[in-house]
Amino acid sequence: MPGIDECLLHAMRLPGVRGAALVDWTSGLALGTVGDAAGDDHETAAAETAELARMAAEHPTFTPVDTAGGPEAGHCKNPPVEDLVVTTRTCYHVLRFVETSFDSSVLLHLWLDRADGNLALARLRMRDLTERLVLE
Repeated sequence: MPGIDECLLHAMRLPGVRGAALVDWTSGLALGTVGDAAGDDHETAAAETAELARMAAEHPTFTPVDTAGGPEAGHCKNPPVEDLVVTTRTCYHVLRFVETSFDSSVLLHLWLDRADGNLALARLRMRDLTERLVLE
């Protein structure tokens, strides 16, 4: 089971990856970074990524609906959103929320070059990485 550094190094092996970060989306703090940062500043990129993640995770529009047609009952320990994809003319930003057995507020942010990156492969690998990630 990989820790933060190993998880980020594995993420960098994906085709077209320019940078990766593990971010606490409630505080905007970068827990670990590798490669380039969008905007050339890892801390600013982490804060901006966290702001986007909070908007998706905390608004009822994105809450899963149960079979009865209403919002799921009970309190989720993890956000209802699995991942977010932001597409620009030159790159993809993929944010994958890390599901844990405790109340987690961590996500993996991957920055991909659009010409060389494979969005579908990145999403699959990110799911695997976040499932195996060990947070201490």
